Order: sequence, then structure tokens, then C-alpha cells
Amino acid sequence: MAAHLVKRCTCLLREAARQAPAMAPVGRLRLARVAHKTLTSSATSPISHFPGSLVELVEKEQAFTPYIENQVDHLIKKATRPEELLELLGGSHHLENNHAALVLIRLSHLLSEKPEDKALLIQDARFQQLLCMLSSQITSVWHGTLSRLLRSLYALGLPRTSKELQSVEQEVRWRMRKLKYKHLAFLADSCATLSQEQHSQELLTELLMHLERRWTEIEDGRTLVTIMMKVGHLSEPLMNRLEDKCLELVEQFGPDELRKVLVTLAAQSRRSVPLLRAISYHLVQKPFSLTKSVLLDLAYAYGKLGFHQTQVSQRLAADLLSLMPSLTSGEVARCAKSFALLKWLNLPLYEAFAQHVLNRAQNITVPHLCSILLAFARLNFHPDQEDQFFSLVHEKLESELPGLEPALQVDLVWALCVLQQAREAELQAVLHPEFHIQFLGSQSQKDQNTFQKLLHVHATALLEHPEYSGPLLPASAVAPWPSALDRKVTPLQKELQETLKGLLGSADRGSFEVATQYGWVLGEGSPWLAQGQALPESNRTLLTHPLCNAEVLLDSDGQFLPVRDFVAPHLAQPTGSQPPPAGAKRLAFLRWEFPNFNSRSKDLLGRFVLARRHMLAAGFLIVDVPFYEWLELKSEWQKGAYLKDKMRKAVAEELAK
Repeated sequence: MAAHLVKRCTCLLREAARQAPAMAPVGRLRLARVAHKTLTSSATSPISHFPGSLVELVEKEQAFTPYIENQVDHLIKKATRPEELLELLGGSHHLENNHAALVLIRLSHLLSEKPEDKALLIQDARFQQLLCMLSSQITSVWHGTLSRLLRSLYALGLPRTSKELQSVEQEVRWRMRKLKYKHLAFLADSCATLSQEQHSQELLTELLMHLERRWTEIEDGRTLVTIMMKVGHLSEPLMNRLEDKCLELVEQFGPDELRKVLVTLAAQSRRSVPLLRAISYHLVQKPFSLTKSVLLDLAYAYGKLGFHQTQVSQRLAADLLSLMPSLTSGEVARCAKSFALLKWLNLPLYEAFAQHVLNRAQNITVPHLCSILLAFARLNFHPDQEDQFFSLVHEKLESELPGLEPALQVDLVWALCVLQQAREAELQAVLHPEFHIQFLGSQSQKDQNTFQKLLHVHATALLEHPEYSGPLLPASAVAPWPSALDRKVTPLQKELQETLKGLLGSADRGSFEVATQYGWVLGEGSPWLAQGQALPESNRTLLTHPLCNAEVLLDSDGQFLPVRDFVAPHLAQPTGSQPPPAGAKRLAFLRWEFPNFNSRSKDLLGRFVLARRHMLAAGFLIVDVPFYEWLELKSEWQKGAYLKDKMRKAVAEELAK
């Protein structure tokens, strides 16, 4: 500290001696003014043009200035053209200390929106002179300026062979232990976003290593959130440490910081449950005033991460409902999609969505209408003004459907099938051979998911539209894929199968894991259902889904028959040759896991409602086995008695009809 003070006083006395006139009193007055200016001025350059909050953190820092800010500094700040900066290299102006670095930073700012001028600038002899001057002064460039200088050189597009660029990078390496944490984060963001050269990537690796080691230096929430947003995605170990620091400082966060953390987690698909719980607690307990943009971002993040917190969902729905008159169609579509991903059906809010569509029927675009319709289908929501709403949907899609992306066309028709609103022309549009051939046999996951929905549209046409005359999918298309039956078995599925096998007594009296021609598999497991976790957005569409644990065939006396001996028209690959005896009844045991339901509800999601309707229309008697009833059964005897009672009720209801 003493050395810094002596150095500073020396600079002040040198400057005062050079500028002071003959009159001593006036000289003392000027010296006092210079000293005061040095103590209060900032050494940072004008606000940088680079996007992101790290720029603000670095540039707003009050830096110690080892020399007096003079006329050259003001000329650099006020320059509006590159030529004005290059002219400083000649004439009576003397560039020293940080001046070359500040000129380069300002040049980068002025040329940020003129990339065509960067090549001409690099070839300018005065620019090369400026780079040489920088090399000679590089050791005296301040830490904060050094970090912005490297970013500016990347932005100007200096070639990788530039000795001046390599010199600045090497200087950064030498000073890395002395740089503040925010400067390290700023440099890492610069290397990652502005340069893909090998030498800059090596520097990025070193910067990330230092960030991982020094993460405990973060002291304030704003810096932490900014670093998490801009740099966290570059390193998994660093992001883990930043999440730990967030848990430590989350109590200090305001609504904007909480929003930024959630959006960052959602963008990286990081479902950090402890951090999500802590953020949810503060959102509920603190009387934050949430703006419209914050509410929309929170709904998006919770939906993307599939994190259910009842009180947060209730508050988001209530606050957004009060803001409905001010929401645009795009914001309504985004909000509807977010709550659909969250599986949270708030009836007043969704009624308001439907009313918004009706009120703005002439102005709403087809993409926004599609998002709202798909959200309604996911939650199986039918608005009160159902006829008016779907009349508008059909009117909009009549001319627009053929021009949409093929996968989106399938999604829309599938959604209409879920909501029992599909028309013959819409079914024909996606079942036409020239249309569905692009998905048949495709190996991509997206196309397989789309074709799975086509199977459900095909089943809807067969089972729920007796007047439909075609076209339909070819018989070869309904055969199951090899992976369709290779799924992880859930605990409920395993217990139910074991109980059923005990009731049947013989393996030939029931069928397990059988693929139907309707796109549903009887008894097939699914990894994401087993784990109880949400899939990423790109994989949240329909894989071949577990529908039930078994099918059985009962004769008129209620006795089990060998199901494989009889003709089964619902199978994708028919077996058996004998027709079922008169009075025989085919039962399907439908297993409903926790993820099959709307959040905090016993109402099935739309796709599972569609599955149940298809099985009923195919001639099955349904034995529903929801998880919340099965979990109450403790002994094997209770489970067996439960299934027997369910079977008797299903048969009795059929006879009562």
C-alpha cells in the first residue's frame, strides 16, 4: 500500500511540475484539483458494445489510476470515427500507458456493426503501428483494461498468427492469479464466444480451471448469477460449484436474479432439485412483485425442467390470469405451452386462453394457434365454448395445414384426435401415402416419434370414424419396431404382472407385452415413466407407450381361456385361428403410473385418454389400475382381491349396458 502511495504521489508531482505556471499559489491550486480528480475518476473506458452483463460488471469497476487522465483520454472517449483515433498516432499527441489499449477497445466498439471495415483497418499502416505500441506497453496495461483488450482483439478479427494477439494472451496467462474473478469470467466468455482458434481454446481451458478453483471468491449474488449465465455452461464442474454458491446466496436474490438462475438452468436442462426447491421457497415466502416478463420466464423454466411446486404454480397462474388483457398472442401461446409441459391445468387460466383466441380470431397467427391447441391436447382441456373455438381452428387450418412443416401437421391432427375434433379431410391429409412415406422406415428419433403419432391417427380413423373411407396406413407399417418391447420395467408393472400371473395360474391364459396395430403396446415399459422424470423438450413426444400389463379372455362363465389360441384382430401380428366362443369377453388391464396424470389431479393426460378410448373402441373391457389405488394395497392377498373385484365390476358394467 505504501509503495502504491509513493508511486501515485510521484506521478502527481511530475504532472504538476510540467503543467504549473510561474505563480506558485495557482500551481498549488491546480495540484489540488488534479489530485482530487485522480481520486474520483474511473480508469475504465466507455461502455463496451459487447452484449452481456459481464461487460457491465467489468466496466463499472472503480480502478486505481496510476496516471492523470489527460486530453488524450477525452479524445479517445469522444471519437465517433476510426479515423479520429488513428490520427492520434501522429502530431503532438503522446500515447502512453493504457492509451494504445484504449484506442483498440474504442476501435472495436466503433466497428462492431461494420465488419466490412475491419479488414481495411487491419491493413492500415497506422493500425500496425498501434499494435507495435501496444506490445511495448503491454506490461503496464491495467487488469480490467487487459481483459477488455483481449476481447476487442478477438472482435476485430486479428489473424491467429498475430504476434500482438499472442502477446496479449500470454500476458493474460502470466497475470491469471492476480486477476479478479469477474475478469477471469469475462475473459472465458470472450474466448468461448469470439474465437474458435486453437490457442484461444487452450487459454479458455486454463481460465476455466482457475474459475473452478477460485469459486469461493464470489461474494455477491449479481456477480454469481451473471457468471452462471455467461460461463457456467462451459464447464460441468464449474456449474456444480456455482449451484452450490447459489444455495449459499439465494436468500439475497431478488426476483430478477431468481428468474435468471431458473432460465439458465432451463437452458442447460439442469434439474438441480435442491436449488429449485430453495428458489421456489423464496418465490412463495417473499412478497416479490413479479412483472409480466418475469412470470413468463418462470413458467417457461419450471415447465422446461418439469419441476412441480404447487404453491409456485398457483401463484404463477393467478398472477398471469390478472395480466391476461395485456398479453399478446405470442405470450399466451408461450404461457399455455409452459403450463402444459408442467402438466398444470388451471381451468380459469385455460378458459382465458381460449377466450383470447376467440377475441383475436382475425389477428392470431397459425403458429400461435398451433401451440395453444397442442397445449390443450396435452392436458385434455375442452373449453366451455368448444364449438366456437374448434370452428375457428378448422377454419384457420383449412387453408394453412398443407403449408406447415410435415411433423407439425401430424402433431396438429393428432391433437385434434385427442380432443375428438378431427375431421375426415384432416385425417386424409396426413394418412395419404405420399405424405406418410417420408416417416416410414426413418431411423431418426424425431421421425419415429412422428410416425408413432400417425399410428394413433390411423387408429382414430379406424375406431372412431366409421364413415372414414381412406386412405389408411399399409399393413406393414403397423408392425412394431424391435425397440418397442425393450423397455425398463416399472415397479408397478412388475408387481401387477406377478399378481396377474398368480391369478391366471397358467402362462397361456394371458398375454404380456403385445404390440397392437393401434400404436399401443400391452405391457411395455418406458424409461422416463419408470424414473418419474421429465424428458427434454426434443424427446417429449410419443414413443410406443406402455398401455397395460396384460390382456385376458373370459368365457361366458367368467373362466380364463388360452388367449393365444383365438383370433385377435387388434394385434399388429395376428396369432391364433379359432374364433372366440360366444359370450367371450376380452379384458385389458390398464396400468396408470404417476406421470400419466395431470399434476395434483386424478385426470389423465390427453394422450392416455386417447389410448383408453382406443382400447374401448377395439372391443376391450377396461380394468383400470391407477398407482394411487395400488399403493394402498400391502399384501399379495389384497392385490389379488383388488384385481378380481375390478374384473367383476368391468364385466357387470358391460352386462348392464
